Amino acid sequence: MTDQDQALPVAGQVEKALSELAEVAALGAGQIVVLGVSTSEVQGRRIGTSGAPAVAREIYEGVRRVRERRGFETVWQCCEHLNRALVTERSLAVSRGWTIVSAVPVPKAGGSMAAYAFSQLTDPCLVEAVAVDAGLDIGETMIGMHLRPVAVPVRPSGRWIGEARVTMAYARPKLIGGERAVYALPSREREAPPSGTCD
Repeated sequence: MTDQDQALPVAGQVEKALSELAEVAALGAGQIVVLGVSTSEVQGRRIGTSGAPAVAREIYEGVRRVRERRGFETVWQCCEHLNRALVTERSLAVSRGWTIVSAVPVPKAGGSMAAYAFSQLTDPCLVEAVAVDAGLDIGETMIGMHLRPVAVPVRPSGRWIGEARVTMAYARPKLIGGERAVYALPSREREAPPSGTCD
């Protein structure tokens, strides 16, 4: 982390990292970002030992700023005690056909970040699993299980938020077809089909 990054409050560090991810992944309306956060790790403590609602509030604020500018949706990963279920708005869960599960995250079962996010949403619920467009992981909380294949790592300019390591990725479509596959057509091939097709 640069000296300039260290001077930023946590909300500013989050805003900077998520802005970089949103730019690289071209995130916007209709896309979804999963966030996994250990507020303990942000404070320099071991994950699951020192949850802090005040830190969660700062992180939520940083995410809110970027979300308002870019228009994407968010889901918030709970801790392992709730099987890494995700906090989201019920309307989003229903529109995506996600399986809603019955629990309310609290700091000791779900984590401080998920509990705080749950308290901020209009009609919150938990869903069992998702497959979304991008993710920001603060404190190595293992969000990869909630990304669509294929995950592409993004290296943030600042690798830390507080004392927590930051990992980011976005998902791209699978490249299929093997050695004969073509992934982009030159302009002249769009006008005339290539010879030697499989037909």
